Amino acid sequence: MNYYLVIPTYNEERFIALTLQSLVAQTVLPAKIVVVNDGSTDSTESIVQSFCDKYPFITLVNKTSDAIHLPGSKVIQAFQKGLETLDNQYDFIVKADADLIFPANYFEMISKHFLSDSNIGMVGGFAYIEKNGEWILENLTDKDHIRGAFKAYRKETFKQIGGLKPAMGWDTVDELLCKFYNWKVVTDETLKVKHLKPTGANYNKAARYKQGEAFYSLGYGFLISAIASLKLALRKKKPLLFFDYINGFKKAKTAGKSLLVTEEQAQFIRNYRWKKMKEKLF
Repeated sequence: MNYYLVIPTYNEERFIALTLQSLVAQTVLPAKIVVVNDGSTDSTESIVQSFCDKYPFITLVNKTSDAIHLPGSKVIQAFQKGLETLDNQYDFIVKADADLIFPANYFEMISKHFLSDSNIGMVGGFAYIEKNGEWILENLTDKDHIRGAFKAYRKETFKQIGGLKPAMGWDTVDELLCKFYNWKVVTDETLKVKHLKPTGANYNKAARYKQGEAFYSLGYGFLISAIASLKLALRKKKPLLFFDYINGFKKAKTAGKSLLVTEEQAQFIRNYRWKKMKEKLF
């Protein structure tokens, strides 16, 4: 299968070469890799350029945006900038972070999943972080969720869900919209991606409120948002984050912030979330 990667990057001089090296060593190579350098002030650009000089399927796009690192909007705007440079001659498209090491057979296996079932819309492996010299699962999400660091979308699915939303929660709403349109989301536990920088390492105080805002914009409603907030705060081993998330939800509701989904989709999402919670309880 033909696949393209778009990699938004900002000040990743420590890791970007490792990521690109793992991609050019794939058993099934990507047709195109676009690295979007979003205003880096370190040597990221020159490192990427050295790969472009060596591998014709890698291109560099420079973009300048606000330096504040808020999850969601900045990274997806950079992704969009890279996407605009690509044609439609792909079978699946990948949004990847610039601090990953993919196993050599990663995209061969992703391709096999897509080929195995035409109803599969998204596929991904699992993120592992290094702790005390060992690579352990970065256990921030359920096993049926694909991490935002490495999302692979079938072209038809990507188009139907309307691409990626430039807001925090983009990597949850994409999967929920997949379900809404009856696409399957597949995770493969055999595909272990090394995540070189823990999730949220660069997030500032404002980003904490953004998580609650994201729950609101997904159409969760207060009760589901409160449960999701508590679950995420406990998973991060920072219980007090619960209050930041709830404050973010309340601020978004008070401001009358628009949802990332239609009312019909929001109703589907709430029903789906309740169904999943009941399955875990009984």
